[in-house]
Amino acid sequence: MTGWDDRSGGSADIDQRAVIGDGTSVWHLAQIREHASIGANCVIGRGAYIGPGVVVGDNCKIQNLGLVYDPAVLGDGVFIGPGAILTNDIYPRAVDPDGSIKDASDWDAVGVSVGDGAAIGARAVIRAGVTVGAWALIGAGAVVVKDVAAHSMVLGNPARHVAWVGRAGVRLEPDGDDLVCPETSERYRLVANELTLFD
Repeated sequence: MTGWDDRSGGSADIDQRAVIGDGTSVWHLAQIREHASIGANCVIGRGAYIGPGVVVGDNCKIQNLGLVYDPAVLGDGVFIGPGAILTNDIYPRAVDPDGSIKDASDWDAVGVSVGDGAAIGARAVIRAGVTVGAWALIGAGAVVVKDVAAHSMVLGNPARHVAWVGRAGVRLEPDGDDLVCPETSERYRLVANELTLFD
């Protein structure tokens, strides 16, 4: 854990078995659990939670109170907005049918997978087992219950596809058979329901 920046004044709870990459900043009241792996140049915000064994790529931002439950895997450049939750239990219960308290052996955690460059808005909830494609954009407050395609913008509860976005996160505009980013002028083409960047 050498080379990372503890901006919590010692108030963060970081397990000694966690791995934190160079240049990563960890803020006040964050909790990073055992065997979590966080890449280089990340920002872990105030009160964020990173579960046991969670994998976070390089250059990610997990904003204040973002909750990333194990065994989630985040690619490089992922943004998790304030208060967003990546869940891990498809059928949550505190007790078994006989009323006895459930423990870790009574269920199998199912993680969320987030592709490179994707962004999850504030207070969004991602259901256990969902895959969010690269460069996708999840709107604030969305409840995502099924996989999200790469470059898809989804909004609402349940979240639904409303547009395609480029790597800048801006809604793409139609131009003949292509879609064009108004920010970067990158051109994309939709082939078999998959958006592809091309030159």
